[in-house]
Amino acid sequence: MADSNITKKALASALKELVNKKPISKIRIGEICDLCDMNRKSFYYHFKDKNDLINWIFDTEFVNIVADDCTNINDIKKGNIDKLINYLYDNKNFYKKVLKEKDQNCLSEHFRELIEPFIRSKMEELLGENALDFYVDFLIDGFISAIEKWITNDDALNGAKFCERMHICERLVAEKKVEQL
Repeated sequence: MADSNITKKALASALKELVNKKPISKIRIGEICDLCDMNRKSFYYHFKDKNDLINWIFDTEFVNIVADDCTNINDIKKGNIDKLINYLYDNKNFYKKVLKEKDQNCLSEHFRELIEPFIRSKMEELLGENALDFYVDFLIDGFISAIEKWITNDDALNGAKFCERMHICERLVAEKKVEQL
């Protein structure tokens, strides 16, 4: 493993440990660095800020889960949405806290960038060339909002139940093929 990945994993581990103790907004870069015996320069060499580290954690762990189906994080396919939901549920304590943060470069913004090509392609299948940005944005906002509401809920459905309900919504949209457009 390259030294860069060893450093990144140590910083990620330290952040995860701190997230168990306090809110993300209260965690300082210096605390993360102190916990893994690194200096701030090391942190900033690899990451822009805490959110960049959080996004790296997500990308790295999620790509490992979907490695057979994806070549990179931007290659999200239908079956991987279920894997995404189950991954978030399995790591609920961490993501419950990080998805509440709405700073610049936050995980919600990162999700938007990752999910957009998948949603756009699904809308183009349903609507052809009529997949205007409004409809894509609407569905992305709904998807992200549903995930955030679900994972931050103390009584969240398990991953399989949440996926089942999402697929029902998807079928309803597909069956109607948004005829009114």
